[in-house]
Amino acid sequence: MRIAISIGLLALLVAVGAYAYEGLVMPDAPVPADGIVTFTIGIVLLATVCAGLMGLLFYSSRRGYDEPPHIKR
Repeated sequence: MRIAISIGLLALLVAVGAYAYEGLVMPDAPVPADGIVTFTIGIVLLATVCAGLMGLLFYSSRRGYDEPPHIKR
């Protein structure tokens, strides 16, 4: 089962790489304004989510939520 999943993921990686390469070698392909706006919104949302997750990580670490449970017997 692992081999089948690995082969499938590798095939997907090759397909995405080929698609990206085709996009890179296109000469003078203009990016429309909608694309620039979409990329900018995506980058801002990604940075916001990353900052929020890092904040939660530090919060849980400082409050002791990452410690293993202490079972009293």
